[in-house]
Amino acid sequence: MNAYENSNPERGRTARVIAIANQKGGVGKTTTAINLSACMAAAGKKVLLVDLDPQGNATSGLGIDKASLEHTVYDAIVNGTPADALRLSTLMDNLDLIPSNRELVGAEVELVDAGQREYRLRQALAPVRDQYEYVFIDCPPSLSLLTVNGLSAADSVLITLQCEYYALEGLSELLQTVKLIRDNLNPRLKLQGVLLTMYQHTNLSNQVIEDVRAHLGERVYQTVIPRNVTLSEAPSFGKPVIFYDLKSAGARAYLALAREVVSRG
Repeated sequence: MNAYENSNPERGRTARVIAIANQKGGVGKTTTAINLSACMAAAGKKVLLVDLDPQGNATSGLGIDKASLEHTVYDAIVNGTPADALRLSTLMDNLDLIPSNRELVGAEVELVDAGQREYRLRQALAPVRDQYEYVFIDCPPSLSLLTVNGLSAADSVLITLQCEYYALEGLSELLQTVKLIRDNLNPRLKLQGVLLTMYQHTNLSNQVIEDVRAHLGERVYQTVIPRNVTLSEAPSFGKPVIFYDLKSAGARAYLALAREVVSRG
């Protein structure tokens, strides 16, 4: 029997696929991808994390050596390799990973004249969607063809937004991209929610939260991720924060986020 058969307690249902995106770097996107996936897995959900960023930080953040990889998400995007041939186990029983490394940088050039180039990731994930409850896609920090692949494969998009000056700058561009994807490539795509990250107890952070909530209302998660040294340290040990320091503010925040994502369906 295939080791993945009947692994989903809700067999017959397909996974909810959530792309985690922001065209800016350094806003907690990969931190969220790793730790939300890990918290879902810790709660007993069967989870697949797809590292779609050529930097491969979600891969190394889960303790996988990027230099030693035989196959990566590149093979799905360029060669049409299905996900079941690419996924790796992680240190968590319920969490699998499709890894990435710098090889992915060349994918967009190689796909210039390729047919169905926006749907390569969706096609790769199709055979395994009924084996998971959640699939999270860590998109690159750009509005590139790779990000288009992530959004075309997803049911919804989770946007990370830092609690800093100009936080809303660029958000409208990303929301417009989501609308374009929905109108032209993926009509089921919706906004899963906006996650405020890197919060500090300052007037500026509080003002940003107030402005974002006024602008987007209930689409903003109640959970706010703090700027926390533990969240910064954990990836260097190849561990999600709940494995590195379960009692930290960062771990508690991502556990709360996991509960909130589940509650939103």
